[in-house]
Amino acid sequence: MTLSLTGRTALVTGASKGIGAAAALSLSEARAKVAICARDAAELQKTAAEIEGKTGHRVLAIPADVTSASDVERLMAEVQSALGGVDILVNNAGGVGQVGPFEEIPTEIYGELYELNVISMIRFVKAVVPAMKAKRWGRIINVSSENGLQPDPDMTPYNLTKAAIINLSKSLSRSLGAYNILVNTVSPAFIYTPLVADMLKDIAARTGKTAEQALQDFLEQKRPNIELKRPGKIEEVGAAIAFLASEQASFITGTNLRVDGGSVASI
Repeated sequence: MTLSLTGRTALVTGASKGIGAAAALSLSEARAKVAICARDAAELQKTAAEIEGKTGHRVLAIPADVTSASDVERLMAEVQSALGGVDILVNNAGGVGQVGPFEEIPTEIYGELYELNVISMIRFVKAVVPAMKAKRWGRIINVSSENGLQPDPDMTPYNLTKAAIINLSKSLSRSLGAYNILVNTVSPAFIYTPLVADMLKDIAARTGKTAEQALQDFLEQKRPNIELKRPGKIEEVGAAIAFLASEQASFITGTNLRVDGGSVASI
């Protein structure tokens, strides 16, 4: 099956590295016009250049803070001017927040992380929906996590926001389906992102183990439910996102696609 997004414009948030960068690459490989955003301008430009080198297609890199309404407004204006309106929105920007026992996490952390992980998505959806409605075509793909369904006991703020994203996507799918705007969630589990790679290097350094030993220990202790017994690859998540953006997924909306290696134990 060959995906073709020729003539479509995609915007991927939080796309300077990891899952966002992989999603942008997959969309560019499918010949979509791609814009990416993140806060770090240098990293963003580097990622854009790497994708362009692999696909031969231009990638528009626009530094922006997704928690800033003025930044989002500027970003959308630049995308409109350079590429036309957004047909495919991939809401990937977000963070983990404070990790630890519930009683040790300050209450204000919840509001700060909700602003980053959920309100930012709402801000972008509000920006793209009017044009999508006018075209009667659109794809909105929100990146959540296995934590939205299978919470980690030491990640309460993160769990809460990721569950909210799944609910938001389902709500939007119900209100936007009549306009042929498809809204879905992608929920990865323990993906080998640069952040995870750095974490495992730190564990290996502290324990005197190799990176591979640190990885296996982490899987056994922290992610025992992953049936495939390995971390996922960012490219595997990127491919799932590109599929949901394509015509091949034209009868899929309101779903939560778990790219989790079987980690979520529930049906």
